[in-house]
Amino acid sequence: MLNSEQIKFFKSALEAKRDRIKKNLHITSSEMDSMSHNDLKDEADFASTSLGRAVDNAILNQQAQELAEIELALDKIKNNLYGICEMCEEEINIERLKVKIFARYCITCREVIEKEHK
Repeated sequence: MLNSEQIKFFKSALEAKRDRIKKNLHITSSEMDSMSHNDLKDEADFASTSLGRAVDNAILNQQAQELAEIELALDKIKNNLYGICEMCEEEINIERLKVKIFARYCITCREVIEKEHK
């Protein structure tokens, strides 16, 4: 079981990561909103901008998913469930949490889930 210092460390790291992602989402959304099709001079400009928007949208979606995972992990900290595998209910190895701070599954269960989705 994680001790109070470890929980405090992970909570602080999750909050910092959450704040960075929220800032990135805001900046990227603002930049996308400020782009105007009227500024495009030709088809090449339009194609380049469209590709850029597709990439930006993919990044926004990935960051929004990560933000949801972080919020879930912070809720787990509040409910004393952080670091517990959602599948087998065993402790998630602290080294795994250091690598993937919002891990929901231990390594064994994660491998089972990945095999099921192939």
